[in-house]
Order: sequence, then C-alpha cells, then structure tokens
Amino acid sequence: MRTMDIGALSDRLVRMRDAVRSGDHRRWRQASAPDVLSECEAEGLSWSRRAARLTRRMCEAELPIIGDAERIVFTRTVPVVPPIYTDEEKTRLMAGHALHELGPISNICADWSMVLSQGLLGRRAVALESRARLAQDAEAVEFLDSAVETIDAVLDLAARYADAAAFQGWDDLAQILRRVPAQVPRTFHEALQALRLLHSVLWLSGHYHVGLGRLDQVLWPYLQADLAAGLETTESAEELLAEFFISLNRDNDLYPGVQQGDNGQSLTVGGVARDGTCGVNPLTWMVLRVGLRTSMIDPKINLRIDPDTDPNLLYLATLMTRKGLGFPQYSNDAVVIPALASHGYSIEDARNYTVAACWEFTIPGKGMEIVNIGAVSFPAAVDHGLHTALSGGGSFESVLAATCEHIERQVAERVASYQDLFLEPGPFYSVLMDGCLERGRDLSAGLDYNNYGIHGAASSDAADALAAVRMLVFDEQRLTGSELLAALDSDFADAEVLRKYLVSRGPKVGNNDDRADDLLTWLFDTFAAACESIQDNGRGGRVRPGTGSAMYYLWLAQGRGGMREPVVGATADGRHRG
Repeated sequence: MRTMDIGALSDRLVRMRDAVRSGDHRRWRQASAPDVLSECEAEGLSWSRRAARLTRRMCEAELPIIGDAERIVFTRTVPVVPPIYTDEEKTRLMAGHALHELGPISNICADWSMVLSQGLLGRRAVALESRARLAQDAEAVEFLDSAVETIDAVLDLAARYADAAAFQGWDDLAQILRRVPAQVPRTFHEALQALRLLHSVLWLSGHYHVGLGRLDQVLWPYLQADLAAGLETTESAEELLAEFFISLNRDNDLYPGVQQGDNGQSLTVGGVARDGTCGVNPLTWMVLRVGLRTSMIDPKINLRIDPDTDPNLLYLATLMTRKGLGFPQYSNDAVVIPALASHGYSIEDARNYTVAACWEFTIPGKGMEIVNIGAVSFPAAVDHGLHTALSGGGSFESVLAATCEHIERQVAERVASYQDLFLEPGPFYSVLMDGCLERGRDLSAGLDYNNYGIHGAASSDAADALAAVRMLVFDEQRLTGSELLAALDSDFADAEVLRKYLVSRGPKVGNNDDRADDLLTWLFDTFAAACESIQDNGRGGRVRPGTGSAMYYLWLAQGRGGMREPVVGATADGRHRG
C-alpha cells in the first residue's frame, strides 16, 4: 500500500469554500418568488403546462450572480419554489390518487451523458421533430410544447449569465456560457458548467433528491481529451472539479430533506462499464481526492467496488471515511449487478446502475422508479409473531410463521397504498431522460423501469428479539411465553432484571453470533420473497426489497412522520417503548 499525497486546496478555493460555509452567498437571495399560480389560473393551463411555466418563470427570476474569480457559476437567488395549484385545487385533482412524498418527481437520475452529448439545442430539435411526427396526438403536442418551453428558459438563463460574465470582464467564462448547455461541450470545463446549470434548474423546477449519476463515466471523455491535448493538467482539472463540488453547497440549505443536509446531491464512481470492463479511470481517483480536500457535505460520494477493486483505491476511500463525512457509501457490484439482472434489468443497464440519491439503485435516464414507498417494520412483525404464537403456548416455529404472515401483510399494504399513484408532470426532467421526447410522453407516464422499493427497517432489533426469545423461552426455558408477553406489554414495568438480561446477555447481530445472524438472514429472505411474489406493482414494474432503516428507526418507534407503517412498543431485545 503506497502513501498518498492528497494535496491541498488552492488559496482561491479555500476562500471560496470558507465563503460558502459562512453563507456569504445568501445575501443575494430575493425576498419573494414569482407568482406563477395567478398566471396559470388566468390562462387555465394544464398541469404539464403549469410545470413548464414554473421552470420558465423561476429561470427568469434568477439574478445572474458571479463571484470573484468563479469559473463554475450558478448561485440560486430565488429561495422558494412557488405553487402552481392552490391547496384546494390540488386536493380536488388528487382525489382518489396517491401522491409520493411531496408530489414532484424525485430520487431518480437523468441521463447526463446523453444530454451533454446532444446539448439542449439537440434535445430541442428532437422535441420539434417529434411534435411534427405526432401532430395529431394532442397529449404528445402538449407535452412537447411544455418541454420546449423549459429548454428555452434554460437557454435564456445561460445567456443572461454569459452577459453578466462579459460585463464583469470574464470573457473566457462568457464564451463557455454562450456555448453550454446549448451545445455539446468541447472541454472538461464546459461539461462541468453545463452540468451545474442543468442540475440546478431541476431543483428550481420543484424536483428534489436530484442525483448526479456516474460522474467519472459521464465526464471522463471530456477530461481525457483535454489531458491528451494539453488543455488541462491533473492539477488544473482537480481545481475545476473542486470548484464544482464547492458550488453544490451554495444551495443545499434550500433543498428539502429528512435530515439537515440530506438533499440527495449524490454521485457514483467506480465499478464496471456497460460492457463489463473495468470502469475505474483517473477521474474516479480524482473525485475521491477532491472530496477529501473540500470536505463539505455535498456531493455525497458512492464508490462501486468488487473483488478486483484496486486496494489503493479502497485505501483512498477509507481516508474519506475516516474524515467522518458519512461517505463514501460502498456498493458491491458483485452483489448489486446480479440482483438487478434477476429483477428484470438488462445486463448492460444493471452494470450502469447509479445511486439515486440516498443509497437505492436506479438506472440513469431509464428509471422512473419509486425506490422508497415505505418500510416494513421487522420489529412490529416479530411482536405480532410473539403475541400470536406465545399467547397460545405455541412453538418457536409458530412464532416465525406468524412473523412471516405479518411481513407479507405489510408488503401487500405498502404496495396497495400506491395502486392509484399520480406522478406530477416533469417536462424539464423529461428532456434529460431517454426516450421521452422521442415518444412524446412525459417521464411521469413511465420509462423502461417503473419498479417500487420497500425498506425492511430495524432488522437488527428484530433479529435480536427473535434470538433472545428462542434462547430464553425455548432453549434455556428461563421464562414462559406468557411471562415475556406480560413484560413487553407493561414496558418492563416490573421486569427490569429481565430487561437488562435481554440487553446484556441476549444474542446480538454484528457479533459473529449465528444465533442472531441466522435469524437476520431469515428475516431478509422472508421479506424478499414477499416483495418478489408481486409480479406487477400497478405500473408494470416489480417490487424491490431493500434493507435501509434511516429515519424509520424513529418513525416506527414513535409514530411520527405521517407514516402508514405499524408502530411497535417494547421489544424482546430489551428496548423500551418509544
């Protein structure tokens, strides 16, 4: 293992980072947002056209702000995304339908490679060609007109930034902004600037948890050409990438998220390419080095690994882990790719997976997936299994059978709650996705992959509880099932000795103890079988099982967050109610 010289930020970037950390950019934020609603109501616009008008007015309202010595520009100045329907109108329109989270499409990933390879003018030409071909299809015409309106809005925003750069004497920057994102980038710098603007406008349009995809695959062709031509050195390219990373932090306090900073500005590097060859390239390493130098909350970095991953790359990643930033997250290609392929993804798409925004997987440009429709509460299922089986003196096998039944019921309920899902139109997001302009259909109508994801939450608590019950009630017979249920129902009111024994002496996941780990595996297998038994989720997709808990630890225990999931009381691993 070699010692790595990570390097340091230049003085220019240190000043820029410190200014962002201090919130200096917030002085440019405007006190109000455009009144898009009145305009939409006056014209009687459809939902698709309202979404396009929102993008247009938000872009028009932005003030072109270029700080001293900035080379990657965009600073958001309109802090609030205004409504395009009143609450009463939205309630009426949504009657009989389910809405995912806040409503706007989120937690997917655009096909950034495709968009950069065509430029917005190329995408506009595709839209106009489709409009001529589908002129008799009113729905297609309406969508395509909406998409073109959003493209023109972004082109105008870039042009105003170009004028501002020229006015401030930044002629090189002005030339870049006059080219991108309208045309195909010629350089690494142009590609970064195009991505910064396109990504930002999605947030302006009301979308959230907007992923950046496989950044090393998307941008490496531009950097590789620059390095070969002598236009950039590794050091100058890292300077640009670091500024891009810093710029992502100027707006992140405005983005919705469950936790502070949980805004989904995630990117993925490493792994294999679509053809199965190694996808690691010099930009993969650069992303990790720059992430270490900037040490900011965004972007969240995900590293795809496999058994052949260079140990030096892993070592570099662990240096970032040691920083305590909460990333990189590690995704194992040897597990993920076969799992996706077994769930109906083509092998090329499975190899091209990215992390949507948090940690779930999606395919850039092809996934209109709701990767998190809710959670199955493993502790609630175990609690049900204990009360169902032990109250009648049942065996441990009957505990597992009742737990299994409850898991299956929860999965069915989660999916049923999304049977009448309505996805709000996203005309600008559709511009950035595969096939939408070509088919004349908004991405809300569906893409290649329209799967749902459900989280199996608090799995270790549930496995620990099952292991403790098997040990104390059945193997060692230290107490009866009735005594255990009485202790749980009273929140261990008169059973503190038992509670402490459960906490300190019960088998625990994570300690190389097969008594707990085997039951954890059983829970996952049972949950996966329940999800995979559903062949159609109502949108022509499947149901994918996942194991993340995140905020569900709190919601499932306390009944917060407006969740449909069952709330559980005291659990047999010695945990108090709440």
